[in-house]
Amino acid sequence: MVVSLSSHNVIQYLRSSDLCSSEDGTSSNSELPESKKNLNLLVTLADNRKLLVKQKRSIDLWDGKEQFFNEWLFDQLLEKFPVIGNIGAIASSVVHFDEENSILIRNYLSEYQELGNYYQQNDIFPQAIATTIGDTLGALHRATFNRREYRDFMATAPAGQFRYHFNNPAQGIESIAPEIFGMVPTPALKFYALYQKYDNLESAIGDLANDWQPCCLTHNDLKLDNILIHSRWEHLDNAIVRLIDWEACAWGDPAFDLGTLLASYLKIWLDSLVVDPTIELEESLQLAVTPLETLQPSMLALIQAYLKAFPNILEYRNDFLLRVIQFAGLALMHQIEATIKYDKYFDNISISMLQVAKNLLTMPQLAMLTVFGISESEILKPVAKLEKLPQPESKQNLLRLYYPKTRLRGC
Repeated sequence: MVVSLSSHNVIQYLRSSDLCSSEDGTSSNSELPESKKNLNLLVTLADNRKLLVKQKRSIDLWDGKEQFFNEWLFDQLLEKFPVIGNIGAIASSVVHFDEENSILIRNYLSEYQELGNYYQQNDIFPQAIATTIGDTLGALHRATFNRREYRDFMATAPAGQFRYHFNNPAQGIESIAPEIFGMVPTPALKFYALYQKYDNLESAIGDLANDWQPCCLTHNDLKLDNILIHSRWEHLDNAIVRLIDWEACAWGDPAFDLGTLLASYLKIWLDSLVVDPTIELEESLQLAVTPLETLQPSMLALIQAYLKAFPNILEYRNDFLLRVIQFAGLALMHQIEATIKYDKYFDNISISMLQVAKNLLTMPQLAMLTVFGISESEILKPVAKLEKLPQPESKQNLLRLYYPKTRLRGC
């Protein structure tokens, strides 16, 4: 019989799993905010230790079990290969995995908060934080790059299951069928009309998927909500960030991780737009509460720290930065689709986000100038001095990541 956890029976489950004693109890606020995929329970034990208890809501579906299995497998990887486990900012700390009931329990990092919340509350974007993230991610990708023992370990399948290949996350929008008219709000149909209208957009996504070359261990869901920042990070020399929620981790393309992360920064800019029917899109983007120029130093620090930690990726893929930009565009596309699917919402901000995503995907060389504020050759210059890497020809023209007026013909 499948166990369905709640704040009323979680302690009983922990006791039956030998994870706490009869003296342990829960705090009065043990249930964390709702998640679309998981039930999250925060349990405080008698010694003030805290456990995060997660259970998939649709535990009859295999994908939920597989994701928790992936996070547990990643935790086992850190134990088996200390070289990876010693990378400071990688955190898993899984203490219990119940595959049958889709339950995963790990230690709760009470002195940390989500980086996305930190940015929102403080409205500052310290380069030191971005540098640490880039250095950590580069260290992980470098340590596992083309290492067969790590790849074989991550190919481990749950009992009774088989893994024939690793998932390719470089996918476009799901096939559009007549049923969509009853599933999404009418304004959201504009998104699908525009997506179908731009042939070069679908072609660019197809090229990304076809050229997907997994070569190292990747997080595959590296957004700001899955990065924690220490409450006293300014006073620490290390351990200021932690990368969490490794449910989607697999052998993959490192550009996908970086692109997903860049998209999270770009989304801060796009979510801060001033939206009004009397304001043109171009003016709205310029009046953003959080200007793109405010985020550029952190995004640049992130990418340069990554390349400093893992310069060899440029020899393996000389188009690496271009693919990072394209994956950022793809991540924005997926964000729009998720908002429509789960929140039933689509507005002018979503339209501007679609236009930005399109330009990132179809014109990455030019879009890179706008995202980072400098050209590709300037980004690579510090690494090239150390590694004697060939530098691409410098581009001087900036590309708008949006059109002055969004065209909605055919909607």
